[in-house]
Amino acid sequence: MKVLIQAIVSFFVFIVDFVYGNRSYPRFYVLETIARVPYFSYLSVLHLYETLGYWRKADLLKLHFAESWNELHHLLIMESLGGDRYWIDRFVAQHVAVAYYWVVVLIYMLFPKYAYYLMELIEGHAYHTYDDYLKAHETELKAQRAPQVAINFYRDGDSICLMKFRLHQTMNFAVPR
Repeated sequence: MKVLIQAIVSFFVFIVDFVYGNRSYPRFYVLETIARVPYFSYLSVLHLYETLGYWRKADLLKLHFAESWNELHHLLIMESLGGDRYWIDRFVAQHVAVAYYWVVVLIYMLFPKYAYYLMELIEGHAYHTYDDYLKAHETELKAQRAPQVAINFYRDGDSICLMKFRLHQTMNFAVPR
């Protein structure tokens, strides 16, 4: 299963790299649109399990909501930087996100551990993409003012939600079976 997931991620990375080339902010917009999807999928499955009386785990609901809230603000930052300027970028991001949603729902229902592994690989790719960009554009980025949405969230925003998110990142928690 890990090999299949690695192949899916490699294919996704190839497509995004090919389509977006040097268009950094649209690429980041696509990555952030997609980065939110696993949390929506997890929450949907957890709510379904709760509704059916199968499984109830409030800590995972809180965690995945906090993660989706964090990713929402990453997406808002990319929008404020113009990543969603062209309809084709929005179209690609939204359609890939819908397909990805159903893939993650299915994997999470059948093999939760692998759904988290899939997300880990995609987040790893996003991290390296951002890190490379930051290193290549460090001087010009430091000379710019942070987008207002970033200031509002990271300095003035819902720090309780973000703090809980960071706390849960360092804790081990049970994965539904």
